Amino acid sequence: MQALNPLVCVVDFHHARGPEVETWLGAEEGTDPAADNDWSLLPFMALSDGAHASIEDYSYFTLRRAQTLTDSATSLFGISCTRQLDASKLIDRPAEVTRSTVQKAIVVISDSPQHFGAIKAQLGVVTAAWFAQRDFTDIEILQRFTESLPQLLKNQEGQMDHYFGISLREFIHEFKWQTLVLFKCALLQPKVLFFGSHCERLCMMQFALISLIPGLIRHLQDAADPKFNSCEEKIVMPTSLKTSERASLLAYMGLPLQLFGTGSLFGPYTPLQQLDMLADQDTKSYIVGSTNSLLLQQRDRYSDILINLDDHTVNTTSASLRQASILSTPDRRWIDFLTQTVNDTWDESDPTRPKDHGYAGSEEFIRMQFEDYLLAMLSSVKYKIYMEKNAHQEKMITDVEGDPASEFSNDWVHAWMQSENFRIWNKFTDSHLFDIVDPKHPCSGGLSIEDVQRRLAQQVAEMHLDERLEKSREALGKQLAVGQQKVSSAYNRLWAEMEAMREAQRKRAEEVRLQAEKEGRPVDDKKWKAQSPDLSNAQANIQAAGTRASAYISSWGSWASEKRKGWGNRTPASSPSPIDLKRAEEFQRDKDAVVGGGIVSPRDVKRESFFDAEKDKVEVEEN
Repeated sequence: MQALNPLVCVVDFHHARGPEVETWLGAEEGTDPAADNDWSLLPFMALSDGAHASIEDYSYFTLRRAQTLTDSATSLFGISCTRQLDASKLIDRPAEVTRSTVQKAIVVISDSPQHFGAIKAQLGVVTAAWFAQRDFTDIEILQRFTESLPQLLKNQEGQMDHYFGISLREFIHEFKWQTLVLFKCALLQPKVLFFGSHCERLCMMQFALISLIPGLIRHLQDAADPKFNSCEEKIVMPTSLKTSERASLLAYMGLPLQLFGTGSLFGPYTPLQQLDMLADQDTKSYIVGSTNSLLLQQRDRYSDILINLDDHTVNTTSASLRQASILSTPDRRWIDFLTQTVNDTWDESDPTRPKDHGYAGSEEFIRMQFEDYLLAMLSSVKYKIYMEKNAHQEKMITDVEGDPASEFSNDWVHAWMQSENFRIWNKFTDSHLFDIVDPKHPCSGGLSIEDVQRRLAQQVAEMHLDERLEKSREALGKQLAVGQQKVSSAYNRLWAEMEAMREAQRKRAEEVRLQAEKEGRPVDDKKWKAQSPDLSNAQANIQAAGTRASAYISSWGSWASEKRKGWGNRTPASSPSPIDLKRAEEFQRDKDAVVGGGIVSPRDVKRESFFDAEKDKVEVEEN
């Protein structure tokens, strides 16, 4: 088939007619590729839903190239860069521009997406420069861009594969162990629907996923139409192998697996106008993306598994697919190792590269890990098929124990053996692939205590317990502060009540004494002697204060006791004068007369504290 020179077109959003192709560049004069190939949905693919919400956005899509006299029908691939400009900034505003903004997309159509990374880099610059002119009638910059594309693609030939999907490090960092779930689900060829509000990210995720199958990005000629099946028609079983050459080994092992053939479709961005093809009875499987939330409401109809990139969830709507996608213990151990390697080398400032710039955790490292996993799986399944066919014969291979394919999950292996890509692979590969690659899971073995510990650690990390415990610590600190304040308040109330009771007691005694002196009668000692206060409120406050209050009282009591000892041993600074002694004798004589001549101890005259009053009460009752 003759290679297609890249085509370029301008898609405009007309205020009345909607998206439409405005002009073609690179096409033969007098031809309209959209009309010749029935690309009526091209404008809707180029201008994605929600593109108006971004200053710049990219869309990736597939197109069906019609059959010609010289070439058969095949798939083409498009990439568009959409921008918008305030209509008031146009140098010469056409009459048909009635909206406040002008929205246009520059589209490049090629026969392979392999070099879209290089095309995108130039497309973004050219689109920005064209919009900066503020005059869309001047398309010289677009013409020069179109003329440079063939040479650009020619320069890319012979080089290593350039993967333009989202970084696999970011993919694994976001989906973790579910990365392997998505990979194995893709091999089962179900209806896979990606949803996201950002079109470029939506498409990049799908290209990153299919790039995990070595060589598939260069063999997508059947991806645009479920009726295409040219890959199977052209496959030839390899008869030789050079183990020193990676490409020869991959081809001998049957790679790439043909995910897109009869009944399958690949549409990185699929507009609503293409839903009829998805619902067609001949469409058995697909990997497509949409930015329209209407599909979320009909997820059961249009998907077996839905990947929502906005809320980072994977929802398997098919019960059989859900059972088949359960990872085995070796599977989980393998993807956990890969995830941990990425996390250990993660760099927020540059997610695409390990922070130490080493090999472990790099893009190439991740691809090699998936390649080894896939080769081991293919070899194990071939061994399983061989042993089942020769079950009646004596076991010839003694190095392999049991069924190595079971370590990839029996449910998944059984489901994969019903798929279309398995049929093609098994048909065109040697029956003894297990002689080339060891039929053994990269992380074979049963469940161990290390597996349990690792999964628990990952679950704890995913629950963000550190953040939650930090909030708990803050709340606990606040509660302790409040409790401390309450304890302090309880002490203040306690001592305030005690002082108030002492003052009231002193006033009552003084009033009784003055009344007795005035009436010239003796005073009943029991009437004026200090009575014990009601301690019910004080006891309640002490209990409410808790253990901190008890500790404080104990320390305060020790301090008061030490002070009392010091006061008792203290001597006066000088001897009292004779006048003071005479006044003291007169005061004592008068007081003895009032009390009835009883002897009053110094403790009765001067009470050190409330607790001494309580002690006096006990002594009086005993007498």
